[in-house]
Amino acid sequence: MHIELINTGSELLLGRVLNTHQQWICRQLADRGYEVARQICVADDGASIQAAVRESLGRADLVLTTGGLGPTSDDITRDLIAQLLGRPLALDEAVLANIKERFSRIKRPMPRSTEVQAMVPAGARVLPNAHGTAPGLAMQIDPNPFRENKRASWLILLPGPPRELRPMFSESVLPLVLKEFPPPPFVCRTLHTTGMGESAVEEKIAGSLRPLLAAGLELGYCARIGEVDVRLVARGEKAAATVSQAEEIIRQVLGPLIFATDDATLESTVVQLLAGQKKTVALAESCTGGLIAHRITNVPGASAVLMCGLVTYSNEAKKNLLGVREETLAEHGAVSAAVARQMAEGARSRYAADYGLAVTGIAGPGGGSTAKPVGTVFIALAAEQGTTVEERFYPFDRETFKFVTSQQALDLLRRALAD
Repeated sequence: MHIELINTGSELLLGRVLNTHQQWICRQLADRGYEVARQICVADDGASIQAAVRESLGRADLVLTTGGLGPTSDDITRDLIAQLLGRPLALDEAVLANIKERFSRIKRPMPRSTEVQAMVPAGARVLPNAHGTAPGLAMQIDPNPFRENKRASWLILLPGPPRELRPMFSESVLPLVLKEFPPPPFVCRTLHTTGMGESAVEEKIAGSLRPLLAAGLELGYCARIGEVDVRLVARGEKAAATVSQAEEIIRQVLGPLIFATDDATLESTVVQLLAGQKKTVALAESCTGGLIAHRITNVPGASAVLMCGLVTYSNEAKKNLLGVREETLAEHGAVSAAVARQMAEGARSRYAADYGLAVTGIAGPGGGSTAKPVGTVFIALAAEQGTTVEERFYPFDRETFKFVTSQQALDLLRRALAD
């Protein structure tokens, strides 16, 4: 099955709005065994939209478009596609009634221009929009004049706002696609790792997976800041067994480098481990500016495990809130193993936590020295068994430095909990 996705919107090409549709829609389809073969983005002009749709219909069994269904002058996708297919537009009274009811419910007058969203191409199926006024549209094009063999294609038009598109896709589009194009058995598993580079991960596991790769297993890698994903895909009746066997092999080789699977994150893993062991943590952050606390509190249930998150950016804050000694700061400097140790131990003891996690470093671009260049960071974890301090060097831009430091700090805590 050949699927293509067309995102319309000049704001996307100008970089004013992030195009999240490509990732989200492709993930929804991939999780059900479908792969998008091509994705493009075009501006809000007639020639570009019609050319893109015509070209995609010439190849694809399913074409999805996003955007251009609203009431303003740049929302022209509906009209252009109706024109391209030679399908006249007609007012759909049920759609118009829904639009009027929505404006009445929110006690706002309905602009006259909004009625254009009730114009529906002949033969189109209306996809309800519970979160906006522009309905989606689905059309089977049979025969398809743009394909050499005239084979039928489906064309689905979706609104642009994510809060409207996503529920519509889940509730209306996926059931239609599953009915018209039943997928083969498909299993996809992603293993998230940290602490080793992409090429090193591949070197470790590729040899052991060769028999499964020869039997049809698909293996992929994705390197991101502070982690590497290993993606396993298999199709057919033995897909689940193949992926499970591959995962077992990888776990034997990489062991504790794997911190989560699929949609789980490092912070969700840490929260889950803390909650499962009925343990708590107190955070003392300097160079990360609260990023570790931010990541942990993004996880539901964090309130049961996080005692406090302190951003002790200044020496005074380190002394007053954590009990870091003046002589330690004077002798070793704020960015040092000794200060990181006292920060972690102070957070743990002062706030009655099972663990104290601290970071102090030089994010740059200034502030470094020959002895302690920009990118130097100390990460400390205090626990009942003692305190561990690790020195790392991340000579990246400021934002990347902060994220990698937060990643390694969370992983230090994860490893302690796993042990």
